Amino acid sequence: MYLVDAAEKSWSILYPGEQAHALQDRERYGACPGAPDPAKLVTHGLYIRAGDAGRSTLYVVGHGGREAIEVFSVDASGTRPVVTWTGCVMMPEGLAANSVAALANGTLLATIPLPPGKTIAEAMKENLPGAVYQWSPGDRGFTKIEGPDAHFPNGIELSANEQEFYIVSGSSVVAYSNTRPARLLRNTEPLAFGPDNLHMGSDGQLLTAGMILDYPACAKIGGDADFSFEAFANCPRPFIVAAVNPKTMEVRQIADGPANPVFSNATMVLPVGDELWIGSFFSDRIAYRSRH
Repeated sequence: MYLVDAAEKSWSILYPGEQAHALQDRERYGACPGAPDPAKLVTHGLYIRAGDAGRSTLYVVGHGGREAIEVFSVDASGTRPVVTWTGCVMMPEGLAANSVAALANGTLLATIPLPPGKTIAEAMKENLPGAVYQWSPGDRGFTKIEGPDAHFPNGIELSANEQEFYIVSGSSVVAYSNTRPARLLRNTEPLAFGPDNLHMGSDGQLLTAGMILDYPACAKIGGDADFSFEAFANCPRPFIVAAVNPKTMEVRQIADGPANPVFSNATMVLPVGDELWIGSFFSDRIAYRSRH
């Protein structure tokens, strides 16, 4: 994981760094087999819950060596944040999470884009259903939430009162009740781009970003078209950043960008001051631009 200084436009390695700090919370994460191998750990889908006195909890989708949600404490009370691994929740056998969200009580919701044994290429052609899984402190492991039957569920976010959760399903953003089973509440129309991650802005709007998938310079996606992940990732596409009103599901475009061979595959956006910071699933850099 990397630490980005938005003011200086610089980065440094946050974890594992020169020494990976680990102190397992065995009361909450006793079923976790121990800290991940830092040499194998691959992270994405970060979700942070702010705490008191500069301390927060960071939840990370982890691959490489094992499939798990990795949990870290973050101490930002000093001049530089310090990250300590505190536990994990293993994913069920054969499942790989994409994104995670955490409730105040420590409950985790994780999106699972693919059924066991299936590939992205198969999902693109067969419209395979994914799922949302839940784990709460004291549970033996993740269990599937009945209700959502989404196509390639991706980003996930919670309402401020935790009564609803939102996921990206295909090219739409969908709202569900945070009940068991979950009930479909409302959804956007299919968007003109492929939304990916979801983040709740300070104004209560859901923020998402993604590529324009139907782009003539790149291969067709979906239907009977053969899908190559390598070809998909290596063909630059324009991107769009949008805000979604979670109460009305009205979508408002707030930024866009052209196809760029240096930065492509946009998947997420975070507002930082007067700037938008845009991430990618297949790039060696982060983009930023003015919000205006």
